[in-house]
Amino acid sequence: MNNEKRVLITGASRGIGKAIALAVSEAGYTVIAHYNRSEEAARSLAETLRAKGRTIELLQFDVSNREECREKLEAYTETNGSLWGIICNAGVTADNAFPALSDENWDSVINTNLGGFYNVLHPLILPLCRKKRGRIIALTSVSGLIGNRGQVNYSASKAGIIGAAKALALELASRSITVNCIAPGIIETDMIRNAPLDAMLPAIPMGRVGKPEEVAALAVFLLSEEASYITRQVISVNGGLM
Repeated sequence: MNNEKRVLITGASRGIGKAIALAVSEAGYTVIAHYNRSEEAARSLAETLRAKGRTIELLQFDVSNREECREKLEAYTETNGSLWGIICNAGVTADNAFPALSDENWDSVINTNLGGFYNVLHPLILPLCRKKRGRIIALTSVSGLIGNRGQVNYSASKAGIIGAAKALALELASRSITVNCIAPGIIETDMIRNAPLDAMLPAIPMGRVGKPEEVAALAVFLLSEEASYITRQVISVNGGLM
């Protein structure tokens, strides 16, 4: 049955989103890979999966643009029906000490990360509720759990996602729709390319950064039938960082 289930993954063209798309596809789901500006990377992902005989669809929109999200996602569900899973992964950072944060730094991060949660999920919730089944997974961060220096905007957006997901889980539980968060720690992606890893590693009990595939494996499990009794949870993938 998995090959009949469609899973939307936002920000699927690179980093953790790409790893999730590859793993979800390998598990037999039909991937709807969202991208905004990274068209070349998204098409490369599609070519990789199609070469393996997998089914993938590409969907382009800006998660911070409410009208565009509603238009694209309502049109998709009208044509294809309800999704099985929605993985809200797309996000941005604009790090700086709080006194140096600009209005744009604050607004872009909040509108993309937290606003994107609403903008993507709101048009898709009623179709899920009608079918009384489904999975919602939101990518948050260790920064949203404990805060991080230079990331007041990012920590606020990710903490907000946790609160929103927990409340939504309560609303949807009776309809057999689970809502969970994955909170990655320091993961080997472009986001940490210029990070001071020598200073960060001592804080990680496992002494290494994580791999995107380790986050993706959890996402695949939370999509599965075996995870049907897991909801309203925040599960960290962080090597024991907290």
